[in-house]
Amino acid sequence: MVSMKMIAEWCNVSVATVSKALSDRGDIGEETKNRIRQAAKELGYVPNVAARALKTNHSYNIGVLFEEQAGSGLTHEYFSGVLNGLKLQIEEQHYDLTFINTSFEKSGMSYLDHARYRNFDGVAVICCDDYEAPQVQELLRSSIPAVTVDYIHQNCTAVLSNNIKGMEDLVRYIYSRGHRRIAYISGQPGSYVTKDRLASFYRTVEGLGLEIPEAYVREGRYMDTVKAAEETEALLGLKEPPTCIIYPDDMALIGGRNVITERGMMIPEDISVAGYDGIRMSQLLYPKLTTIRQDTERIGREAGRRLIQAIETPKTALVERVVIEGELLAGQSVGMISPETN
Repeated sequence: MVSMKMIAEWCNVSVATVSKALSDRGDIGEETKNRIRQAAKELGYVPNVAARALKTNHSYNIGVLFEEQAGSGLTHEYFSGVLNGLKLQIEEQHYDLTFINTSFEKSGMSYLDHARYRNFDGVAVICCDDYEAPQVQELLRSSIPAVTVDYIHQNCTAVLSNNIKGMEDLVRYIYSRGHRRIAYISGQPGSYVTKDRLASFYRTVEGLGLEIPEAYVREGRYMDTVKAAEETEALLGLKEPPTCIIYPDDMALIGGRNVITERGMMIPEDISVAGYDGIRMSQLLYPKLTTIRQDTERIGREAGRRLIQAIETPKTALVERVVIEGELLAGQSVGMISPETN
């Protein structure tokens, strides 16, 4: 069996340097790290997990709390992208991933109980129905290192998509296309994502000198095509309907798109629409959706990297807010109109 000592001799470095390289530590150069990893791969090195766990008092197992609100589960492209990024990162650092049992009422175990039962070194909270629920807060307040995605808690690092800038970029682009009557169907209230996007929407339109009627801002739900369809009907039924509608996400937009099509209207000739998330489907539709693509893999990777830092170097780990930028995809669903027609 190939050992770290053999790799060290092969690369003419110390065993400690090999250990740091294989653990993706930041205190050695990338060139040395890559050379050691390549040697380990060529020699067929396989880490002895049992020995490693005994020596370090770690299980090398990370728990994932994932309870998706819209009922789409792992088919939700945004969360599946985040989870894939998390998986790639922790596996590169030789950790395993296990989902926390969310049926705690049936099992009689809380999230924290399950995390302790599985002896998780840390927990990544990717999504919850209710972050303020007692069992979620109990887990986040515990001594187990944790990281959250799109939720801020004082006890752990949060990795956040830049929803404020994303919404601002989207609204400003729509404005640049001549639109002045811009409506927004938001996600469910209480969500940090919704709060940030809604505040950014109001702040941006105010900065542009637009007066948006209350009736133009509707409460929807993420991934809910039925609710999006209902709110689209309400907006199109107004005496002075909007010229562009922003939806909570690309999937929900499909519900609004169906209503628009059923009315015999065309996008973007008769009305413009914009989504959010930039899922693959958004660029396969015709016309291609105008949307904000979120860097889901990077969000997941950052969550995994920061969590492992907190596990392995707790004395130097900081509680941070890590913001990941998105990208505006102009698409074709927001047409150019004359501002005078608004």
